[in-house]
Amino acid sequence: MRLTLTALALAATLAGGAAAADRITGLPFATRSEVYATEAMAATSHPLATQVALDVMRRGGSAVDAAIAANAALGLMEPTGNGIGGDLFAIVWDPKTKKLHGYNGSGRSPRALSLKWFQDNGYEDIPPHGPLPVTVPGAVDGWFALHGRFGRLSMAEVLAPTVRYARQGHPVHDTIAYYWGRSVPVLSKWPGFTEQFTVGGRAPRTGEIWKNPNLANTLETIGREGRDAFYKGDIARSIDAYFKANGGFLRYEDLAAHQGEWVDPVSTNYRGVDVWEIPPNGQGIAALQILNVLEGYDFSKIPFGSAEHVHLFVEAKKLAFADRARYYADPAFHPAPVAKLVSEDYAAERRKLINPDRAARAVDAGILQDGDTIYLTTADKDGMMVSLIQSNYRGMGSGMAPPGLGFIFQDRGEQFVLKPGHPNSFEPGKRPFHTIIPAFITKDGKPWVSFGLMGGAMQPQGHAQIVMNLVDFGMNLQEAGDAPRIQHDGSTDPAGRMLEMTDGGVVNLETGFPYETIRALMRKGHRIEFADGPYGGYQAIARDHANGTYIGASESRKDGQAAGY
Repeated sequence: MRLTLTALALAATLAGGAAAADRITGLPFATRSEVYATEAMAATSHPLATQVALDVMRRGGSAVDAAIAANAALGLMEPTGNGIGGDLFAIVWDPKTKKLHGYNGSGRSPRALSLKWFQDNGYEDIPPHGPLPVTVPGAVDGWFALHGRFGRLSMAEVLAPTVRYARQGHPVHDTIAYYWGRSVPVLSKWPGFTEQFTVGGRAPRTGEIWKNPNLANTLETIGREGRDAFYKGDIARSIDAYFKANGGFLRYEDLAAHQGEWVDPVSTNYRGVDVWEIPPNGQGIAALQILNVLEGYDFSKIPFGSAEHVHLFVEAKKLAFADRARYYADPAFHPAPVAKLVSEDYAAERRKLINPDRAARAVDAGILQDGDTIYLTTADKDGMMVSLIQSNYRGMGSGMAPPGLGFIFQDRGEQFVLKPGHPNSFEPGKRPFHTIIPAFITKDGKPWVSFGLMGGAMQPQGHAQIVMNLVDFGMNLQEAGDAPRIQHDGSTDPAGRMLEMTDGGVVNLETGFPYETIRALMRKGHRIEFADGPYGGYQAIARDHANGTYIGASESRKDGQAAGY
């Protein structure tokens, strides 16, 4: 597939050795240089969204203002991954308090829908599209919560650039056009989608100008009237009427009752740096669990891309994901023993289960007593740094697009399980298991790297790999993102659709790993397969305290850009 034949894939193919090093210099390969700036930095998956963020900070906005502005722009420009019909999570470094603040902006299931309804109507799983997987969208609430604490400009000013682009139009980028084209045949059957998200029934093509005046009106209303315009005003009433007319269960009362929450990020120390994630109902602590297990091995003696490196990573992932399937859920319904899961003692117990010479075919969760997404990061002149991730979940979401509003609802409810007693079993007013996770690294109590790597179950795997690339393998910020990635698939799933892993799963290795590594992994019992594009999308900003600068890096596998001033 053409999308995988990037400069990274080509250069990695030519690379001479396990480290995917440039064959001339012998240094780790990067598709571009890191970006440096003193005043502000933004890294997003769309160049125009990056510029929107920078313009907001030039006008005196904070990094939070910039993040919201960029997120709004991405909802317009990259509707294949996000929008105001979806959820949001964020981690903010506040230079005033010198603390990290987390926000869980995930929405809950409709209160009028029940597990019994699904059972009575013959459902074994929640379908991926249409009205049934729709949950309350938490993004707009997340914007206002973040803005209320850390914003400087008015929300109308923050949303104004996207309102202009939505009315005047913008050119569609290549990767986005490709995924848009894949979504249209699947989602066109749902009311409101074809009228608002196609050009005469087809997806917009690369370079074609796209406008969304309905979204412009919606954002203008939100900017003028505030958060409650979306959750309690005419927008909420339009949403209620739309779902009543189309077999859905989301109601005005569900929107009016929604409230996200501030949470304390959870951390683990990995070789002297603190890696931070949002606690469940998200999957962020899986990255911490992977790192805790791997800290018991001396990677100064294990080369990047070697069979030992890949084997240990995959086995640690299997252990973490077994716990992920068993324990990660909405803590209001099923509290996870987070402190135990991310403890060093527990990691030491789990590490004993790894056979250095053989891939595990089955892994049990520990015994304890107790899709598609966008990621962006911003940083401002005062030292505030924002790590923000937002998603409609699968593809462009459910396909449910209320007429006149210009956005699509997420299908995050597909992650619920229709089995009584399961941690992620469907219940009214419950938050589903969430895949989207922002990340942050501090060093000696100071902010170091704000980063994320989108892409379903790849996210915690990618987070752990980025940390290892920076800490264990000495890569710079761009090299850490461009290095070829590992993805293991086949672990038992929190949504309950996958049976217990009994065959060891499948290891996907991105182009750039030497065949010697692949052969050695096969001898250990790993099943290696080629895969197009499941390796996620990365953005990052690092703080260089010695020089007083920001360093930016952007994903070579997406349309994005890191830029600053």
